[in-house]
Amino acid sequence: MTFEDILVRSLIALALAMAGVAAFRIWRVAQLRRVSNVDPQTPGLAEWQPGRRAILYFTMPDCAPCRTTQRPALKRLQADLGEAVQVIEINAAEQREIADHWGVLSVPTTFVLADDGRPEHDDARDVRLRSEERRRVQDDAARSEARALTHTLP
Repeated sequence: MTFEDILVRSLIALALAMAGVAAFRIWRVAQLRRVSNVDPQTPGLAEWQPGRRAILYFTMPDCAPCRTTQRPALKRLQADLGEAVQVIEINAAEQREIADHWGVLSVPTTFVLADDGRPEHDDARDVRLRSEERRRVQDDAARSEARALTHTLP
């Protein structure tokens, strides 16, 4: 095999890998657009309280990263943010139709939902919120609390 053959085969392999990554990203964008029209009847959002930001996360009982990383991180987040964010857990093994609706391919998979239920962010690897997203949730909670206080004043 000559150097040119190896080079051609390497370039073909690289092109196929890039095409696969591009196809996955296109599929993921299409999936997020499909689930962006949500309401309380959307599969998986029966517990969601409209007007409240939420984290929708998919897990399974035999998922080690779910038990050791995702669940503890979400519990800490819930403790830090309290009522500012709602955490909704979906068992993807028991509720496959919901997982299919949201395009879940593996667990853990997490969606950060805006207060209108629209997915703002999804992450199939971990649940850590970036500091700006955490700050946005805290700011939204502070504004909501301030509005509630001004409505209760005489």
